[in-house]
Amino acid sequence: MPPTLPDFSNSVKLKYVKLGYQYLVNHILYLLLIPVMVGILIEVLRLGPDEILSLWRSLHFDLLQILCSSFLIIFIATVYFMSKPRTIYLVDYACYKPPVTCRVPFSTFMEHSRMNLKDNPKSVEFQMRILERSGLGEETCLPPAIHYIPPKPTMDAARGEAELVIFSAMDSLFQKTGLKPKDIDILIVNCSLFSPTPSLSAMVINKYKLRSNIKSFNLSGMGCSAGLISIDLARDLLQVHPNSNAVVVSTEIITPNYYQGNERAMLLPNCLFRMGGAAILLSNRRSHRWRAKYRLVHVVRTHKGADDKAYRCVFEEEDKEGKVGINLSKDLMAIAGEALKSNITTIGPLVLPASEQLLFLLTLIGRKIFNPKWKPYIPDFKQAFEHFCIHAGGRAVIDELQKNLQLSAEHVEASRMTLHRFGNTSSSSLWYELGYIEAKGRMRRGDRVWQIAFGSGFKCNSAVWKCNRTIKTPTDSPWADCIDKYPVHIPEVVKL
Repeated sequence: MPPTLPDFSNSVKLKYVKLGYQYLVNHILYLLLIPVMVGILIEVLRLGPDEILSLWRSLHFDLLQILCSSFLIIFIATVYFMSKPRTIYLVDYACYKPPVTCRVPFSTFMEHSRMNLKDNPKSVEFQMRILERSGLGEETCLPPAIHYIPPKPTMDAARGEAELVIFSAMDSLFQKTGLKPKDIDILIVNCSLFSPTPSLSAMVINKYKLRSNIKSFNLSGMGCSAGLISIDLARDLLQVHPNSNAVVVSTEIITPNYYQGNERAMLLPNCLFRMGGAAILLSNRRSHRWRAKYRLVHVVRTHKGADDKAYRCVFEEEDKEGKVGINLSKDLMAIAGEALKSNITTIGPLVLPASEQLLFLLTLIGRKIFNPKWKPYIPDFKQAFEHFCIHAGGRAVIDELQKNLQLSAEHVEASRMTLHRFGNTSSSSLWYELGYIEAKGRMRRGDRVWQIAFGSGFKCNSAVWKCNRTIKTPTDSPWADCIDKYPVHIPEVVKL
């Protein structure tokens, strides 16, 4: 019997070869510079003091040359510092924690479904199957209007939910940061499906009596990735408005968007979306440099709306009975994968170390020139980031990204536990995930965080943060009373 070949993929020696390669490529400039510096030092030591002094005297400088050189250095330094983008700091953020009275355990959800859809048992069975495989836990929450049988999605109830979520998050942010309402220069509120008149941003201005010259924006219809779009907008505004504070509020109001029909593609959001919201304080003030939690490094946005399938894969429309809901296409995961690929192509060169970029380039050249069937090299993003916040849109989304990015269970733990504890809170889910990492005491100074969100249109957006200081476990986090029991095991199917 011929001898079997060893499993090189799991070889310990191969692991150290890869580590050595990464160190060599990532530090190539230093490794080349050290011999040059040593050579210069040896040459200087070989020269005597008299030779060094005579060499210095041989250099002739007149006053005009000194003045011109000084002016040139000052001019170049001034141009550099004036053209350098302002540093954007994330001072702190606050997530809304729904009251226990809004809790919707599986039994309650299914009982309400049976009563609301008593004429369509197949739709009830479909929702049960989705809920069993959703990855949600027993403590997720829905707004009070949805607890009625049948639900009462009135405008007044929707405004009530918006006030409860947004004002609670804002109050918590003011308490954590010591920020006063009059200190807010820029306000951005994003809520995809609820867009009343006056706007939600006007509602916040009225509640806290903000300044009349505040720059306010209200974003709607941009899906679960709208939170990072708001961050990008705030970054652009802070670049042109010095010494300013920007508050971003991300939420989704469930009350007016709870589907009451029988279309299965529209019933799916009912099983996944839950109450939630977050308020984030960004600033370009230098005084916030030491107290800020994070520094914004990159924001990369990808929009696939030019493609018809991508545009319609998350679509608000009426069903045959005239009831409005969100239709989720069966092509959603494939389209999300294409959007992620485009986003990674852009963000990769910005964040990946040289070793990973070189391997990717060599593989690409090999596929183009030698063999198109070569397996494409997937860059190891674990070399670029310590923490990953993947939008908790559903179990399938997290599974797909974990597989495609080759992440470990610990890397996606924050996303899975956020989905389990709070459900899909839309654009605010990324901040619950960041809160989970902090509550676990894992965030250290210098750590890099990658936030990835998907949204209707279809969009994939990324934000990269760098931790400014080691963060102590917060006592006012929405995770404070339950973090000790996490992580929990989430079975593939929860039998109801």
